Amino acid sequence: MLSGAGWTAWLVALIIVCAVAPLLNLVVPQSSPFHMSAYAVALVGKIMCYAICALAMDLIWGYTGILSLGHGLFFALGGYAMGMYLMRQIGRDGQYHSDLPDFMVFLDWKALPWHWTFSGSFGATLFLVVAVPGIVAFIFGFFAFRSRIKGVYFSIITQAMTFAAMLLFFRNETGFGGNNGFTDFKRILDIPVQTPQMRMTLFVLTGVTLLVFFLFGRWLVASKFGRVLQAIRDAETRVMFSGYNPIGYKLTIWTISAMMCGIAGALYVPQVGIINPSEMSPANSIEIAIWAAVGGRATLIGPIVGAFIVNGAKSWLTVVAPEFWLYFLGALFIAVTLFLPNGVVGLVKQVKAKLRK
Repeated sequence: MLSGAGWTAWLVALIIVCAVAPLLNLVVPQSSPFHMSAYAVALVGKIMCYAICALAMDLIWGYTGILSLGHGLFFALGGYAMGMYLMRQIGRDGQYHSDLPDFMVFLDWKALPWHWTFSGSFGATLFLVVAVPGIVAFIFGFFAFRSRIKGVYFSIITQAMTFAAMLLFFRNETGFGGNNGFTDFKRILDIPVQTPQMRMTLFVLTGVTLLVFFLFGRWLVASKFGRVLQAIRDAETRVMFSGYNPIGYKLTIWTISAMMCGIAGALYVPQVGIINPSEMSPANSIEIAIWAAVGGRATLIGPIVGAFIVNGAKSWLTVVAPEFWLYFLGALFIAVTLFLPNGVVGLVKQVKAKLRK
């Protein structure tokens, strides 16, 4: 599954996430140049959530040839499932000192809507984080793949799907906080969420999840299932003539990819402290595809690298020159498409090949 060097790199990354980062943040004093600030913990944790989405995108786009421009929906659904639990954890500590979330009291709601029934249970929330994006993806994919919608048409439909969901969640009567969404989280499992220890715990969980998903992706693409996915990407008609039904394979990887994004969204919300319908905007879904393209499709490690490069640049540019960020993102995508079709990882491989000659 991984070479000797690959396992070494994976173990080093695991040690950094589970031991080095907590040590630098919690033990090393703030006056030290080696101290990892709370801002850095939050930023890297957020980017690791994005990297999980980029990895999920690589499985469907890089290895199966399905370009989705709607994966932001699945990310947001996982985030909202976790956000509902976090809102219930506020209890009577809200502004109105009610058992209902503050936005429901403000809108004069008298009881929780039916879809909040299991939001008070952490176990049920973990199930919903995976199940809701998975079910939505399965239903959408079942009809889309049966109808043999492919290429740019599929991409447009996925974008329309996430845009429609965003408009729905903006409505106050849906019970998802409308334009403001969910915020002001206070506890997870009755433990304060704003403490350095809890923030580092979420950081470690996110890093471990990313590393585990990377191993899962490597195992998946190396299996017979993964080889069929790549055959579908390269020549779907030939796969059908060989006796395989592409619909089942595409639907399975599509659903798995959506559930991965849901988990990423659930890890993202308590670290960022807010979830609102803007996470479903078509632009966010397009960015996920850009991360995969910049890093290098069909490499698994490439999209992770791309997520760190693009979001690291975004964090810097939005402070230094916020008005130029979108121009930079567009120029970066065009440059990668024209000059680096295999992304940053592909460029590194080319350089290594030349040095060996």
